[in-house]
Amino acid sequence: MGDVVEVIVGRVGRAHGIKGGVSVDVRTDEPGRRFVPGAKLRRGDGGELELGSVAWQRGKLVVTFVGHADRTAVEALRGVELLVDVPADEQPSESEEYFDRQLVGLRVLDAEGAEVGTVADVLHLPAQDVLQLDTPAGERLVPFVKALVPDVDLGAGTVTLAPVTGLLEDVE
Repeated sequence: MGDVVEVIVGRVGRAHGIKGGVSVDVRTDEPGRRFVPGAKLRRGDGGELELGSVAWQRGKLVVTFVGHADRTAVEALRGVELLVDVPADEQPSESEEYFDRQLVGLRVLDAEGAEVGTVADVLHLPAQDVLQLDTPAGERLVPFVKALVPDVDLGAGTVTLAPVTGLLEDVE
């Protein structure tokens, strides 16, 4: 098998019902790929969990784990991070979408092609995703929309910003 990367896909939340169901705070853009019955997830604190059942209830992911048959058993898991190893070259299901791990570390270019910083993080805010950039002037936040970030070139390791006044500099 080729190179793999460790990805956090969720965090165990509150117990749901009395038969071992538990909510999961999903941390992946592709829960349908990561949360399927029989999938094995690593615990952030060590060990492994196997998914028993998976269901969406009122917009929340509710799962059971094999060997954790009741509420008491799953309450002990609350707060545990769920991790998987995925191929480093795995691509998102949709074109024009990117995994956070693909964007973090990319060089940021202005519209003229001059390097102005690097992508430090991707923030998933309620309104939209935002790129957190490290620049010589400090941290900057740029909404990750086509109008402001017209080009992402993973091969070249760059993202290019639109020529928008005040996007990276403080304007008075």
